[in-house]
Amino acid sequence: MTIEKVKALLEENGLSDRLHEFDASTATVDLAAQCLGVDPDQIAKTISFYHGDGAVLVVSAGKRRVDNHKFKAHFGCKAKMLSPEDTERLTGNSPGGVCPFLAPEGTQVWLDVSLKDYETVYPAAGSAHSGIALNWRELEALAKPAGWCDVCKEREA
Repeated sequence: MTIEKVKALLEENGLSDRLHEFDASTATVDLAAQCLGVDPDQIAKTISFYHGDGAVLVVSAGKRRVDNHKFKAHFGCKAKMLSPEDTERLTGNSPGGVCPFLAPEGTQVWLDVSLKDYETVYPAAGSAHSGIALNWRELEALAKPAGWCDVCKEREA
């Protein structure tokens, strides 16, 4: 997916003014937080995992780590992140810019409850140089997730 598709979706939903694009990389939580001037946990990172023959995307607060036991209990399989090649093939995005919107058919999106700790979160917009300011309700409306999950550990100090 390109950032142009995300821009069109944001325009359709009256949210195009929320998109931020940078010359600097936003490919990691820390880089994105620095560019946006926000707490790293406000970065809504999208983590891509193998799930059967496809993928599952988990969107969580930036510094939260996936708890392997919780993941397996929820999804019925071990948490194994996609390879860079499979990330692009199964999500439509390159690593570092995976957007939780417009996921390819067969790729489920799940929102982790850790996002609800923040009024504004910033997911990637389909490039490793972007972020979108949304509240979690707007994120939910745009991502059209399969549901909410609780698969992350608490934030480490």
